[in-house]
Amino acid sequence: MCLGIPGRIVEILDEDLLLAKADVSGVRRNINIGLVHNEDEKIEVGDWVLIHVGFAMSHLNEAEAQSQLQALEEIGEAYEQELEELRASQIE
Repeated sequence: MCLGIPGRIVEILDEDLLLAKADVSGVRRNINIGLVHNEDEKIEVGDWVLIHVGFAMSHLNEAEAQSQLQALEEIGEAYEQELEELRASQIE
């Protein structure tokens, strides 16, 4: 199962390549923010985004992120599998 997981941006790595570092339940990975970082909306450190296969798919507010994280934790195995896949992934 592939899930989108909320992550908090902890660092903008490269503004030109649209790379940022996100923290997802204690796992920190580089992600691409190109789909949500544009002239109309800028992603900044501290922002929450919904991440799927290394790409930020949408911008979330903190309440949405916390609600989604809680729901994901409740489904158990699929969430743990997604976290394992995130730990193994790498965007550089």
